[in-house]
Amino acid sequence: MRTFTLQQSRTEVYTPHGGLALIGHCLNRHTSLIKTARTVVKRHGIPNIELIRTYLGLITLGKSDFEAVEPVRTDPFFKTAMGIKQSPSSARLRQRFDEDARALTPLLDDASVEFLQSIEAPVSPLAMGHVVLDMDVFPMDNSQTRKEGVSYTYKGYDGYAPIAAYLGQEGWCLGCELRPGSQHANNGFLDTLKRVLPRARALTDKPILLRLDSAHDARDNRDFLREQKQVDFLIKWNPRKQDPLAWAEKAQAQKAWMLDRNGKMEAVLSENLSDEPGLRQIVKVTVRTSDAGGQLYLEPEVSLEGWITSLPAEVADEQQIMAFYSDHATSEQFHSEFKTDLDLERLPSGKFDTNNLVMAFATLGYNVLRWMGLRLTGPDAPVRHPAKRRRLRTVMQELMTMACRLVHSGRQWVLRFGRHCPGFAVYRDLYEGIAASG
Repeated sequence: MRTFTLQQSRTEVYTPHGGLALIGHCLNRHTSLIKTARTVVKRHGIPNIELIRTYLGLITLGKSDFEAVEPVRTDPFFKTAMGIKQSPSSARLRQRFDEDARALTPLLDDASVEFLQSIEAPVSPLAMGHVVLDMDVFPMDNSQTRKEGVSYTYKGYDGYAPIAAYLGQEGWCLGCELRPGSQHANNGFLDTLKRVLPRARALTDKPILLRLDSAHDARDNRDFLREQKQVDFLIKWNPRKQDPLAWAEKAQAQKAWMLDRNGKMEAVLSENLSDEPGLRQIVKVTVRTSDAGGQLYLEPEVSLEGWITSLPAEVADEQQIMAFYSDHATSEQFHSEFKTDLDLERLPSGKFDTNNLVMAFATLGYNVLRWMGLRLTGPDAPVRHPAKRRRLRTVMQELMTMACRLVHSGRQWVLRFGRHCPGFAVYRDLYEGIAASG
């Protein structure tokens, strides 16, 4: 085994985070935050855009805690790549975000949509022509803390329960609003929806299919959605006080039973809602007399599963409706990318508004990384298994953590990558594409 001699250069600048140059380029060329950040007036101190550049750079590296800013304050590459002139300390960053969280959050929300518009982000529809819009609540474990808004979640631990919205099969995030952990998913949902729908409209002119789980099975939601143009919906039905045996008798009367296996029968029923014209309800009734191993039950088990939709039968039949809703589970992966890939399971501040601002930063960072990930599915990308999209973690591994050397010579700044850098071709195409479109 060879023994290496260790040396540290006194003049040369190396970085393990070459992808930051892409983040800084996107922020400056595809958003107007440089201008809008000035609307939050500060008489003295570090400009708001410097704080935004600093924290966005940290988020895209998977570092959400404010203390992570200390090592990069003296990092010449971090400052050059993100266009930072004045680096804030961790205490100053926390203090300024606490002061201006409510004013900065809508600016970042707008910048996230503006970025997607500027890069002309592809929004892939379903085969029937609708673009899916998934909205859902997910819990974030912040137990054993005294942070503002932390309370008991439906998962059985203390934390937050933000609501997120994802557009298209690419999963562009249109918002991830923080909520107290104990807040019911449908509480304030219409207010959130009214903010999200215009953002979706700004990105696509195709009809939208909104997919929601059973927590949003409410008449008020359906009445509001029926008034929207070019918006259909698919909501998981909440049986509440329904009698399963009555539905089983209805399936028997319609002779709708199908044998799934020995000891298990299923029936799919579809009927129009008499008091809500244009809507139909699909109900799947399952009767089990034994388990999969053949063990008989003392009494048959009858279960219900259903959906309410505004899609007409000629557009999507019962089996297609069930398949469309099954794909709603993809949004669970996007939730996990916020919590694990961006390291946002436990939020950094004790103040609710500041943590909500952090989620707005994460939304912008998520969309930039998601866009970068589209280039990792092409032939020049580093070898990976075939996929329609890449996890944020993959983007961070292949593009954000690319080692390079920063060279300043002849009034030019040069990033020099290694001879065997596998992602250089993708990185070069991304950087040149940003420069050309900016």
